[in-house]
Amino acid sequence: MPRRSSFRPNSSRRLFLQGSAAAIAGVALSNCRGGVSDVQSGSQAADSSSPTSSGSGTLNIYTWADYTDDELIQQFTDATGIEVSVDVYDSNETMLAKLQAGGGDTYSVIYPSDYMVTQMVELGLLTKLDQSQLSGLETMQEKWKNPVYDENNTHSVPFVWGTTGLIYNSAALSEAPEDWDYLWNNKDKLSRRITLLEDVRETLGAVLKSLGYSYNSTDPAELEAAYQKLLELKPALASFKSFGWQDELLGGDVLVSMVYSVEGVPVSQEDTDFKYVIPSSGSSVWTDTMVIPAAAPNAEAAYQWINFNLQPEVAASMAERLYLASPNEAVLDLLPEAILSDPSLFPSEELLARCEGIAPLGEVSALYDEYWTKVTSA
Repeated sequence: MPRRSSFRPNSSRRLFLQGSAAAIAGVALSNCRGGVSDVQSGSQAADSSSPTSSGSGTLNIYTWADYTDDELIQQFTDATGIEVSVDVYDSNETMLAKLQAGGGDTYSVIYPSDYMVTQMVELGLLTKLDQSQLSGLETMQEKWKNPVYDENNTHSVPFVWGTTGLIYNSAALSEAPEDWDYLWNNKDKLSRRITLLEDVRETLGAVLKSLGYSYNSTDPAELEAAYQKLLELKPALASFKSFGWQDELLGGDVLVSMVYSVEGVPVSQEDTDFKYVIPSSGSSVWTDTMVIPAAAPNAEAAYQWINFNLQPEVAASMAERLYLASPNEAVLDLLPEAILSDPSLFPSEELLARCEGIAPLGEVSALYDEYWTKVTSA
């Protein structure tokens, strides 16, 4: 499977694998850390919450690029007898468009982000989960037991959470970016060496936050102000880029990139010259979930996959190997202190209080899209 070079073998949450290679059976996203196979040797791997070999057929999954790997899939197949095929997508909108174009009956598990769960429920695209078939949901942290995007986890199971921030080259920049305004205040020095996410909600949300507004503003005057401020920064940008920025950062062509923590934090772990920061005024806090589409061809296997991933030992091994923040309280008890004490992965409650989840916008989303089209084509 071709992949873009990166700081780690399975490069990116938002990585877009192009062409027919995007559809892979038994995904080969290898990793340099320990394997999920180690989990099954533990005494709890065979407890009553584990899947049994009662499954059948193939489980088709649609997900972000580094939310599974070959070891996890092999463990699941060994435990259940179910073969797994994985397709990846680069954005929630790409995923939604594929489902609406007739792909809804192809997949049995999908990994949408929080705000997209709400939208998919409104469109009638998701199954109402049978809670009696789920094992482990009760161990979620309190804030994920009744999330605003999906009351009582009626249609989704939280999988991972994170933030959006800035990663910068500390060897080349003497001043660390502490807030979003750093980009505007240093735009001449950073000219053509900044990348922002190719994500209308995240990038416009960050600009809104820099102006003291909500990430989810629906005020036309505030959106106009954000559009104008983003236009001011546009000449200093190298590009809008959600994936592939790692090569440019490593090569020195880019000095600051707006990134998702699930990408930025592992990069900072690999090379300490690169630091990930969450802007002090706040940013977005996102949650990615597991859902079962309304037209899922193998719902039985889907429940087994979700339950397998909810096992604390399985989830902890994945979190440590891929450096992910799990919403599962039981997983936190199994993670090493070095991970739990990393403020980039687990920010302080004070900072999180200044952050926001990305919420659905309703009709105002058209205004976001209009400004986004203008600024990206300018």
